[in-house]
Amino acid sequence: MSAAPAPLAAFGLVWFAYFATIGAFNPYAPLWFQELGFSTLAIGAIASLQSLTRVVAPFAWGWLGDHGGQRERLVRLAALGTLVAAIGLLFLRDLKAVALCTVLLFLANGGVVPLCEAALARHLSTAQGMDSARYGRVRVWGSVGFIIAVLGYGALLQLFGIGGFPWLVLPVFALLWLATLKLPSTRDEVAETGESPALWAVLRRPEVAWFFASVFFTVLAHTGLYAFFSLYLDSLGYPKSAVGALWAVSVAAEIVFFWFQGRFIDRFSPYRWLLWAALLALLRFAAIAAFGDLPAVLVAAQLLHAVTFAAHHAACILLINRHFRGSLRGRGQALYSVLGYGVSGVIGGVTGGWLSGRLGFGAVFWAATVAAALGALCARRAQRHGA
Repeated sequence: MSAAPAPLAAFGLVWFAYFATIGAFNPYAPLWFQELGFSTLAIGAIASLQSLTRVVAPFAWGWLGDHGGQRERLVRLAALGTLVAAIGLLFLRDLKAVALCTVLLFLANGGVVPLCEAALARHLSTAQGMDSARYGRVRVWGSVGFIIAVLGYGALLQLFGIGGFPWLVLPVFALLWLATLKLPSTRDEVAETGESPALWAVLRRPEVAWFFASVFFTVLAHTGLYAFFSLYLDSLGYPKSAVGALWAVSVAAEIVFFWFQGRFIDRFSPYRWLLWAALLALLRFAAIAAFGDLPAVLVAAQLLHAVTFAAHHAACILLINRHFRGSLRGRGQALYSVLGYGVSGVIGGVTGGWLSGRLGFGAVFWAATVAAALGALCARRAQRHGA
């Protein structure tokens, strides 16, 4: 990160710390909940509440950022909120108290990404649009933080035991808050009271409406991967080491894409990248469903994460920066979080759980294939209107 200009290095540190908190908390919190004696139903309910926070929190934080103009200050407040909630987990063991503290943690956590993306977009905006090369060099640190945290905390918890989970994750939440203190303090455009209709005017544009529809279905397809891929592999008899290695392949692929995206992302329109991401997601999930017993196929499928996730995300950020400018930037980023990772996460988790219980895990990935196909159709419509 030292090679980047100071403001971008600060954003890179925030991305590193934020995704490190995700990598430290999300995979291992259910194991700690189990250690506390919570039932599977209770653990699932906490996970559902966590997904629901992503439906409401990002837009609320984005609205505050658009109407206050000081997004970096709000990012610091959001990070401080996650730290305070994480401290609360040190002393709570009752189900209701732990669930409430977890919800508060993710209500605060939900503000970091849309506010940071909007602030970063402001720094990278040029007369020709967003500097996608430098964006990739900043965003890549989020992927690095995630994979280091997943591997590192797995080893730490193996050494110290799952009972020490809240104490072990607290430093990474502290790191996130400290990282936000390094962000440059700027004041962006402020939305006026009478400007709200402008947001709806943007959303009513066909290319924007179809864009968000494509985002919803393409990310919905990936929900099956995030929630059920490890369980699917376990059901097929893969050892834990193989499961971890396959996840590492996908994260390594996205790191490579983000680092080098400046060389090729602008050669094609963002709409075309959306279409390619959805079509390759269709291929990826169909291959996982049909040939899950073939390790070589799974490795190839995980390598496609470079396009189905990383290229898709980069294209989405470019389009949001194009359509939601100035005082609408924060809400545009928030809508991406809500529709892409909030609503789709809730629907995908519930539907995937129902399908896996009745038809097996393979059915989840056939359903993901269908969702990706719908994402491709929507991306094609967006491309036709936005070209």
